[in-house]
Amino acid sequence: MKEIKDFVAQFNAAIALDESRIVRNGNRDYLLSKKLKQQVPKSFFYAGAYLGAVKGASFFPSFLLLSMMAEVKANKLVVDKKTAWLFICGRDIFKKGILKGNNLKKGDYTLILNEHNECLGFGKTACNLREETDANKVAVKNILDIGDFLRREKRSRKLQGSDRKARKLTRK
Repeated sequence: MKEIKDFVAQFNAAIALDESRIVRNGNRDYLLSKKLKQQVPKSFFYAGAYLGAVKGASFFPSFLLLSMMAEVKANKLVVDKKTAWLFICGRDIFKKGILKGNNLKKGDYTLILNEHNECLGFGKTACNLREETDANKVAVKNILDIGDFLRREKRSRKLQGSDRKARKLTRK
């Protein structure tokens, strides 16, 4: 639970999670209902709501946890439609694409929201947003976005395709 609290605190946020309902399975944290917690075996593959995983000293959040954070007071930026699309594609955010939330300082972690207040991921500010006058300067470095899963799938398929090609070559 400490890793989750520390991660959330980096965004100047606090979310109410019932610690008695959080279960760690390996390095992954899940939020379970009281009833499910009573019924789940000690070792399970997936149960309840996945919150994230601890890898070494780092915590890697789920998008569910990021969405929960977006519902409370936290560092947030709302971006325009074009910027939202580019962010989902793994790109950084330029100052000109920010619609709301220009109060952050360099090094602050921030949630990235689209115009419908849907959480797209998070990043780290590259400059003091209020003071920056260059609209074409990178304002936020992308750390994690909802398109990450699809990009990983694409890389995995490319690798599988190259494996097939290699197998065909070795058969000849």
